[in-house]
Amino acid sequence: MDDPDGPVVVKLGGSFAFSVHLRAWIEAIAACAGRVVIVPGGGPFADTVRSAQLRMGFDDRAAHEMAILAMEQYGRALASLDRRLSPADSTETIRRELNAGRVPVWMPARMTRLANDIAPSWDLTSDSLAAWLAGTIGARRLFLVKHVAFHSRAVGGDDLAATGVVDKELARQLKKSAVDAVVFGPTDHDAAVAAIREGAVTSI
Repeated sequence: MDDPDGPVVVKLGGSFAFSVHLRAWIEAIAACAGRVVIVPGGGPFADTVRSAQLRMGFDDRAAHEMAILAMEQYGRALASLDRRLSPADSTETIRRELNAGRVPVWMPARMTRLANDIAPSWDLTSDSLAAWLAGTIGARRLFLVKHVAFHSRAVGGDDLAATGVVDKELARQLKKSAVDAVVFGPTDHDAAVAAIREGAVTSI
Protein backbone atom coordinates (compact mmCIF):
# COMPACT_ATOMS: atom_id res chain seq x y z
CA MET A 1 0.00 0.00 0.00
CA ASP A 2 2.99 2.34 0.40
CA ASP A 3 2.74 3.88 -3.06
CA PRO A 4 5.52 6.46 -3.57
CA ASP A 5 3.07 8.48 -5.66
CA GLY A 6 0.18 8.13 -3.22
CA PRO A 7 -1.09 10.92 -0.99
CA VAL A 8 -0.27 11.48 2.66
CA VAL A 9 -3.20 11.13 5.06
CA VAL A 10 -3.03 13.69 7.87
CA LYS A 11 -5.25 13.03 10.85
CA LEU A 12 -5.75 16.43 12.47
CA GLY A 13 -6.75 15.91 16.08
CA GLY A 14 -9.98 17.35 17.38
CA SER A 15 -8.04 18.88 20.26
CA PHE A 16 -6.87 21.54 17.81
CA ALA A 17 -10.40 22.90 17.39
CA PHE A 18 -9.82 25.78 19.79
CA SER A 19 -6.02 25.75 19.68
CA VAL A 20 -3.74 28.64 18.80
CA HIS A 21 -1.91 26.16 16.54
CA LEU A 22 -4.89 25.32 14.32
CA ARG A 23 -4.39 28.05 11.72
CA ALA A 24 -0.70 27.20 11.33
CA TRP A 25 -1.59 23.57 10.64
CA ILE A 26 -4.30 24.49 8.16
CA GLU A 27 -1.89 26.74 6.28
CA ALA A 28 0.84 24.10 6.31
CA ILE A 29 -1.47 21.37 5.04
CA ALA A 30 -3.02 23.65 2.42
CA ALA A 31 0.47 24.45 1.15
CA CYS A 32 0.73 20.76 0.22
CA ALA A 33 -2.56 20.73 -1.71
CA GLY A 34 -2.78 17.88 -4.18
CA ARG A 35 -0.66 15.62 -1.97
CA VAL A 36 -2.62 15.47 1.29
CA VAL A 37 -5.94 14.16 2.60
CA ILE A 38 -7.19 15.41 5.97
CA VAL A 39 -8.97 13.09 8.37
CA PRO A 40 -10.66 15.22 11.04
CA GLY A 41 -10.85 14.14 14.65
CA GLY A 42 -14.05 14.45 16.59
CA GLY A 43 -13.01 17.20 18.96
CA PRO A 44 -15.67 19.01 20.97
CA PHE A 45 -18.36 17.46 18.79
CA ALA A 46 -17.36 13.91 19.81
CA ASP A 47 -17.04 15.05 23.43
CA THR A 48 -20.71 15.97 23.29
CA VAL A 49 -21.55 12.45 22.09
CA ARG A 50 -19.60 10.90 24.99
CA SER A 51 -21.37 13.12 27.49
CA ALA A 52 -24.79 12.44 26.00
CA GLN A 53 -24.21 8.68 26.02
CA LEU A 54 -23.47 8.77 29.74
CA ARG A 55 -26.62 10.74 30.46
CA MET A 56 -28.99 9.05 27.99
CA GLY A 57 -27.62 5.51 27.98
CA PHE A 58 -27.75 4.83 24.23
CA ASP A 59 -25.64 1.92 22.98
CA ASP A 60 -22.16 1.94 21.47
CA ARG A 61 -23.41 1.47 17.91
CA ALA A 62 -25.43 4.67 18.15
CA ALA A 63 -22.49 6.43 19.82
CA HIS A 64 -20.14 5.20 17.09
CA GLU A 65 -22.36 6.53 14.31
CA MET A 66 -22.82 9.83 16.14
CA ALA A 67 -19.06 10.15 16.70
CA ILE A 68 -18.46 9.67 12.99
CA LEU A 69 -20.94 12.46 12.33
CA ALA A 70 -18.97 14.51 14.88
CA MET A 71 -15.89 14.00 12.67
CA GLU A 72 -17.91 15.36 9.76
CA GLN A 73 -18.91 18.42 11.78
CA TYR A 74 -15.29 19.16 12.64
CA GLY A 75 -14.29 18.43 9.05
CA ARG A 76 -16.86 20.88 7.70
CA ALA A 77 -15.51 23.52 10.04
CA LEU A 78 -11.92 22.84 8.92
CA ALA A 79 -12.86 22.96 5.24
CA SER A 80 -14.35 26.41 5.74
CA LEU A 81 -11.06 27.83 6.98
CA ASP A 82 -9.18 27.71 3.65
CA ARG A 83 -10.46 27.73 0.08
CA ARG A 84 -7.99 24.97 -0.87
CA LEU A 85 -9.79 22.52 1.43
CA SER A 86 -12.89 20.66 0.26
CA PRO A 87 -15.16 18.01 1.86
CA ALA A 88 -14.91 14.56 0.23
CA ASP A 89 -17.04 11.52 1.08
CA SER A 90 -15.81 8.83 -1.34
CA THR A 91 -12.58 7.50 -2.85
CA GLU A 92 -13.65 8.97 -6.19
CA THR A 93 -14.18 12.42 -4.70
CA ILE A 94 -10.88 12.22 -2.82
CA ARG A 95 -8.99 11.39 -6.02
CA ARG A 96 -10.81 14.11 -7.95
CA GLU A 97 -9.96 16.76 -5.38
CA LEU A 98 -6.32 15.65 -5.24
CA ASN A 99 -6.06 15.76 -9.04
CA ALA A 100 -7.55 19.25 -8.96
CA GLY A 101 -4.75 20.38 -6.63
CA ARG A 102 -6.96 20.66 -3.57
CA VAL A 103 -6.99 19.11 -0.08
CA PRO A 104 -9.83 16.64 0.44
CA VAL A 105 -11.25 16.69 3.97
CA TRP A 106 -12.69 13.23 4.56
CA MET A 107 -16.37 12.97 5.45
CA PRO A 108 -16.35 9.39 6.81
CA ALA A 109 -20.03 8.52 7.29
CA ARG A 110 -20.71 7.23 3.78
CA MET A 111 -17.64 5.01 3.46
CA THR A 112 -17.67 3.64 7.00
CA ARG A 113 -21.35 2.79 6.80
CA LEU A 114 -20.54 0.40 3.96
CA ALA A 115 -17.48 -1.14 5.66
CA ASN A 116 -17.84 -4.45 7.51
CA ASP A 117 -14.39 -4.29 9.12
CA ILE A 118 -15.02 -1.27 11.38
CA ALA A 119 -16.29 -2.15 14.84
CA PRO A 120 -18.77 0.20 16.58
CA SER A 121 -16.68 0.86 19.67
CA TRP A 122 -14.89 3.71 21.43
CA ASP A 123 -11.74 1.54 21.08
CA LEU A 124 -11.76 2.61 17.44
CA THR A 125 -11.66 6.36 16.95
CA SER A 126 -10.54 8.74 14.23
CA ASP A 127 -6.94 7.51 14.65
CA SER A 128 -7.83 4.02 13.47
CA LEU A 129 -10.26 5.35 10.88
CA ALA A 130 -7.40 7.41 9.45
CA ALA A 131 -5.29 4.25 9.18
CA TRP A 132 -8.21 2.45 7.56
CA LEU A 133 -8.66 5.24 5.01
CA ALA A 134 -4.92 5.35 4.30
CA GLY A 135 -4.99 1.67 3.41
CA THR A 136 -8.17 2.06 1.38
CA ILE A 137 -6.86 4.85 -0.85
CA GLY A 138 -3.27 3.58 -1.12
CA ALA A 139 -1.68 6.40 0.85
CA ARG A 140 2.08 6.38 1.24
CA ARG A 141 2.10 7.75 4.81
CA LEU A 142 -0.18 8.49 7.75
CA PHE A 143 0.61 11.52 9.90
CA LEU A 144 -1.15 11.73 13.26
CA VAL A 145 -1.16 15.34 14.46
CA LYS A 146 -1.62 15.37 18.22
CA HIS A 147 -1.89 18.19 20.73
CA VAL A 148 0.88 16.67 22.83
CA ALA A 149 4.66 17.04 22.55
CA PHE A 150 6.92 14.10 21.75
CA HIS A 151 10.60 13.63 22.56
CA SER A 152 10.78 10.93 19.91
CA ARG A 153 8.50 9.97 17.06
CA ALA A 154 9.91 6.44 16.90
CA VAL A 155 7.36 4.97 19.31
CA GLY A 156 5.40 1.80 18.68
CA GLY A 157 1.66 1.94 18.10
CA ASP A 158 0.97 -0.38 21.03
CA ASP A 159 3.06 1.83 23.33
CA LEU A 160 1.20 4.92 22.20
CA ALA A 161 -2.13 3.21 22.79
CA ALA A 162 -1.04 2.28 26.32
CA THR A 163 -0.41 5.94 27.11
CA GLY A 164 -3.81 6.97 25.75
CA VAL A 165 -2.26 9.06 22.97
CA VAL A 166 -3.95 6.95 20.27
CA ASP A 167 -6.84 4.51 20.34
CA LYS A 168 -6.48 0.81 21.14
CA GLU A 169 -7.21 -0.35 17.60
CA LEU A 170 -4.58 1.73 15.81
CA ALA A 171 -1.77 -0.82 15.89
CA ARG A 172 -4.03 -3.46 14.34
CA GLN A 173 -5.33 -1.09 11.68
CA LEU A 174 -1.79 -0.02 10.76
CA LYS A 175 -0.72 -3.63 10.36
CA LYS A 176 -3.76 -4.37 8.24
CA SER A 177 -3.35 -1.33 6.00
CA ALA A 178 0.46 -1.70 5.70
CA VAL A 179 0.82 2.08 5.89
CA ASP A 180 3.69 3.74 7.73
CA ALA A 181 2.68 6.25 10.39
CA VAL A 182 4.30 8.99 12.43
CA VAL A 183 3.10 11.28 15.20
CA PHE A 184 3.61 15.05 15.08
CA GLY A 185 3.21 17.45 17.98
CA PRO A 186 1.39 20.79 18.02
CA THR A 187 4.25 22.92 16.64
CA ASP A 188 5.63 20.40 14.13
CA HIS A 189 3.83 21.79 11.09
CA ASP A 190 7.02 22.86 9.29
CA ALA A 191 8.51 19.41 9.84
CA ALA A 192 5.33 17.83 8.50
CA VAL A 193 5.45 19.93 5.33
CA ALA A 194 9.09 18.97 4.78
CA ALA A 195 8.24 15.30 5.32
CA ILE A 196 5.37 15.48 2.83
CA ARG A 197 7.55 17.13 0.20
CA GLU A 198 10.69 15.06 0.80
CA GLY A 199 9.00 11.79 1.75
CA ALA A 200 11.31 10.88 4.65
CA VAL A 201 9.83 10.30 8.10
CA THR A 202 10.33 7.89 10.99
CA SER A 203 7.55 5.34 11.37
CA ILE A 204 5.82 4.49 14.65
